[in-house]
Amino acid sequence: MLNTAIIGLGWWGKTLVKAANDFGAPIKFVRGVSLEPDSVRDFAKDNEFTLGTSLDEVLADRQVQAVILATPHSKHRAQVEAAAAAGKHIYCEKPFALAKADAEAMLAAVKRAGVVIGVGHHFRLMPSMRVLAELKDKGAFGTIMQVEGNYSHDWLADYPADSWRMQASESRAGGMTGMGIHVLDCFRDMAGPMKRIAALSKSRALKLPAGDTTAALIEFASGATGTLGTTLKAPFRWRIAVFGENCWAESVTETRALVHRAGQETEVIESPVDNHLGRNLDYFAKAALGLGAFPISPDGILQTASALEAVFKSVDADGAWITV
Repeated sequence: MLNTAIIGLGWWGKTLVKAANDFGAPIKFVRGVSLEPDSVRDFAKDNEFTLGTSLDEVLADRQVQAVILATPHSKHRAQVEAAAAAGKHIYCEKPFALAKADAEAMLAAVKRAGVVIGVGHHFRLMPSMRVLAELKDKGAFGTIMQVEGNYSHDWLADYPADSWRMQASESRAGGMTGMGIHVLDCFRDMAGPMKRIAALSKSRALKLPAGDTTAALIEFASGATGTLGTTLKAPFRWRIAVFGENCWAESVTETRALVHRAGQETEVIESPVDNHLGRNLDYFAKAALGLGAFPISPDGILQTASALEAVFKSVDADGAWITV
């Protein structure tokens, strides 16, 4: 078992603990850190870990082998660098970094320390996305020409305005840090490295300083193209579509994929429900224990972070093309 500390015990930090436990990942939570400890004492007691308010104390604890960071995006660089220096394996929630330079520095620190780095890009592990990945691996698409993606919901529309998640310094370009980042990572997984991005963000319904609606056009290194959309004020929508010369397929829910071939009826593939968040944590823990590799390489982590920053820069430049 990997002795692990959970850093950040808001709703998502708790979700990570539950997902790992429910999946049966080889993770033993031994410590937790929260800036509001009174609100999570019962949770810590129920999950049998020591609760504190100091990351430094956790990093000094030799019993702790790994940390899971469920903290504000802007804190990730300093926390990853400190954890790496302390010799701890690290699972960092998405977005890994808000700037390419930060991601490069974080990955350099991890490499120097020789620790495992994992990131919370678990949507690529959804059963429907695994169907698309299997089609790609089998060569069913042939040449991939275009990808389309949209991830939108209104779950955060009424989030408290003073929450860190709603601050422009943490959540830029509408829903990109919460939702669009997953689309970027799935695009990278399906179509390879991104070359340049042009994006616009607008305030349509919520009138947020960072906007509530974002659209992006993407050129991949392969020559393929892509379109991305996300909004913070619409009923839930998830869709990733991959268009190849031989067929096209789309992930439309966590478990449902549709495959379209010329002259044939649409094939509907309904897969069993899977705890893909727990599976991602399981990959991380096993990699830290020397039992495999985390599925996303450091280069892949950097590529997605770089693409996210390119969206931000393009939005600031009113849709100009930005190199990833």
